[in-house]
Amino acid sequence: MTKQSKKGFTLVEIMIVVVIIGLLAAMAIPAFNKVRQESRTKTITNNLRQVASAGQQYMLETGLASVSYDDLCPTYFATIKTVNGEDYDAVTVYEDVTKNKLVVTMTGGDTVPYTY
Repeated sequence: MTKQSKKGFTLVEIMIVVVIIGLLAAMAIPAFNKVRQESRTKTITNNLRQVASAGQQYMLETGLASVSYDDLCPTYFATIKTVNGEDYDAVTVYEDVTKNKLVVTMTGGDTVPYTY
């Protein structure tokens, strides 16, 4: 009679470990994607703040009421690197003096107001 070794894992133990890893991954991946999207959104917002600030400086220096992205870059700030394929080339900054706001108009007509 030969003795069988009792070392190693059973099929059931391995399946349980795989299921647990699968459940952890199912919870972690959506959370990671949410954090990633929030990071992209914050980066884009900060980029637009930079454009608005440069636009305000440009308008103060020139006396104009609006300015395009092409007039600001690269004189007033370095070229902005995109994080989500966004397009800053069609961005315009104008001043809404009735509400003390700078308004950044993005490609597609979306506007982002900045109060000062």
